[in-house]
This record gives sequence, structure tokens and C-alpha cells, in this order.
Amino acid sequence: MLTLTCPCCGVAAEETELAPGGQAHLRRFGPGSSDDDFTAYLFDRANPRGVHLERWRHAYGCGKWFLAARSTVTLEVFGTYPAQTREPPADVVARIRQRHPEWEGSR
Repeated sequence: MLTLTCPCCGVAAEETELAPGGQAHLRRFGPGSSDDDFTAYLFDRANPRGVHLERWRHAYGCGKWFLAARSTVTLEVFGTYPAQTREPPADVVARIRQRHPEWEGSR
């Protein structure tokens, strides 16, 4: 079972206490953007086999959103960090690259 530590309250929660929110670090498009950009924002998502950066909500805990870096193949968790973070912290990236040196980044 997948267990993630909420960086907001510090609780290690099993996936049954969490709600997935999809891909992290998306560039959002609003008023004035092209239809193609807005369509891509709504519907185009990465679904990699391997390292993935995701949004999660601690639904049955503090209720806050956070981000997680994990492997979709092994469920190995490389780290969690606050939702307001624009890119993965250096320590999380270092853990990812230690196990997956070929990893290109979040986008």
C-alpha cells in the first residue's frame, strides 16, 4: 500500500486517507489564452512509467493539498513537499537522481 507523509501535518497516511489530484506543476492558462493552450491544460497530462510528480490531498486528516514524487512502477516515494512549491526541492530531486540518473525533470 502507498504511504505518503503529509508535509503540512507530518502524519504518515495510507492512500485510503488521501485523495489523488493528478499531475503536479502544471502551467495554468486563464482568460486571454488560446483555445489550444486551455485545452492542453484541461486534458493533456503526463502518464509516465516511472518517476511522477503528483498532487495529493490529505482528505481524512488536515485536508490540505501537497505534492509527492514517486515511482508509478514500484510505488517508491522520493519525498513530499508543500503544494505552493513551484518545483521539487533539491533534496527530493537528489533522491530521484540517485535511483534514476536518467530522470529529466518534472516536465
